[in-house]
Amino acid sequence: MSKIKVMDEALANKIAAGEVVEKTMNVVKELVENAIDAQATEISIKLIDSGVKEIEVEDNGIGMDEEDAKMAFLRHATSKLKKLDDLFYISSLGFRGEALPSIASVSDVTLKTSDGKVGTLLNLTGGGNMQVERSDLQKGTTITVKNLFYNTPVRLKYLKNLYIELANTVDYVNKMALSYPNIKFTLINNDKVILKTDGNGDLLKVIYEIYGVDVTKKMASVSLENDDYYVSGYISYPEITKSNRNSITTLVNGRVIKNNELNKIIVDCYHTYIPKDKFPIIVLNIDVDPILVDINIHPTKMDIKFSKMDTLKEIISKMITSKLNELTLIPNANVRNTASINEVKDQITRDVSFKRNDDKPSYEEVRLDFSISEEKEDYASCKEGVGEDDSRENDISMGSDVSLESGISKENDISEEKPQYRIKEMTPRGIVYLTYIIAENEDGMYIIDQHAAAERINYEKVLKALKEKIIINDLLIPIKIELPANEFIILKEHFSLLEQYGFSVEEFGINTVIIRSHPSWIKEDVAEECIRKVVDIIISKEGFNFDEFVWRMASTMACRMSIKANDYISNDDQLWLLNELRKCENPFTCPHGRPTIITYTKYDLEKLFKRSLD
Repeated sequence: MSKIKVMDEALANKIAAGEVVEKTMNVVKELVENAIDAQATEISIKLIDSGVKEIEVEDNGIGMDEEDAKMAFLRHATSKLKKLDDLFYISSLGFRGEALPSIASVSDVTLKTSDGKVGTLLNLTGGGNMQVERSDLQKGTTITVKNLFYNTPVRLKYLKNLYIELANTVDYVNKMALSYPNIKFTLINNDKVILKTDGNGDLLKVIYEIYGVDVTKKMASVSLENDDYYVSGYISYPEITKSNRNSITTLVNGRVIKNNELNKIIVDCYHTYIPKDKFPIIVLNIDVDPILVDINIHPTKMDIKFSKMDTLKEIISKMITSKLNELTLIPNANVRNTASINEVKDQITRDVSFKRNDDKPSYEEVRLDFSISEEKEDYASCKEGVGEDDSRENDISMGSDVSLESGISKENDISEEKPQYRIKEMTPRGIVYLTYIIAENEDGMYIIDQHAAAERINYEKVLKALKEKIIINDLLIPIKIELPANEFIILKEHFSLLEQYGFSVEEFGINTVIIRSHPSWIKEDVAEECIRKVVDIIISKEGFNFDEFVWRMASTMACRMSIKANDYISNDDQLWLLNELRKCENPFTCPHGRPTIITYTKYDLEKLFKRSLD
């Protein structure tokens, strides 16, 4: 008697449900994607208890007749693939024919649909006992899913709490709204509206509805294309960051995807602009011929493979990097308004419905303010660098307890003469808390972190020195470093790398090395500390990575060589520091992503002191 048997359809559907439906968000995802494929322009998602008790997705799409409504719940039944070749040219969001039978197998489902000619009402319990009757002729489809996982208690047990389930669904619907700004989305939980877009095609307005006024005003539009890809969307200024990658939204032909390679490229573009544990807000849509991508690699269809990944990486990196280089990235030190405080209070209450603040300014007000800000910024950037740059002798007489010469390397200016700089010339007016330089120009008042600014200056000088012919300084007293055996082995493997960057290193007994020389850009008074830090970087537990090594070495050396908070510097030294900062390729952040400078514009100050009431 044969041991191998074909499993019945109900069992097969439950197994498939284990891959397709893991949480309430997956149900919403599959139903919303079906609605989009059905050419809907309005999609309403209504949840009860975050979708655990009930999910209803209603659309105004083309609908189905009775025969298609029945067929939709058969496994691998689909209208989106007709032949094998279609698998290599998928333009729809759904195509497997697994979602509806999988969902129906672990819940109670009601389908109400009409193509305008006939209306059908269909009920299923646990994927079986189908009951069909006539319904009204309102064109579109409404699917209601109740009691999810009622017949698979183990899977029900592992659903997260209601807040997490709702957060996952909100995140997905947000991304779909960003993908399709021309579709009107409404998301409601327990009769509370969480998201509502008007479907007018304005992506920036959708960003406003999701992230609010502060983020919207700090988003920059980007676009670039080549023979294979057209990439467009919005990227956030570096001052707007999140603590995780969830706000990086990448779309391929309107499909929300998660691709670690793309995320890494995007984050790398913000290198030294933001801290390493922070991430930008990104909305990028990638238009590409479907034949160049493969979405058929995972049941959720959220992972994807690109035929020309290197080309895509290049265009995204070039696009974001060039935009960041164009922008003036000095954060405004604005006082929070009442609406922002109320929004924070609403979040603290953690109402499962995520109640919105009725005092939120209108999008039209934000867009007007946003456009005016961009015009001011464009005008300011055109005027930057018009005046001649002040020059100073390198041998400045300090007249202070702490020598700036040991804090900032003054020889070899960062860059050759440039036609214009990214920030205007500033005049220092003093220091507060022995840390923050107060400066001004015709646009407003600036607060500069003296250590962060010095770090940026030294960082770019070190990077430049690493690319040029290295001058070596011999140590009068060689530095001996003893290591555990495992760390010594790792270090020994990279002796040639150390020598490449100007460190003379050799074995000196058991598990011990001796350093006899170092590159000249390391100051003598911090030489041993810097050399030991370079060794620590090489033998770090994270494993050796060349690009990471260069960045960490340059940033670490810059930190060690720079003046610190509470170090006194004279007015002349402040002026020199500000002028050197202007010459940097990125004068806005230190190598670790902290801001070097913030501003109160003249308008901000007049508003704070009630001189301007508009």
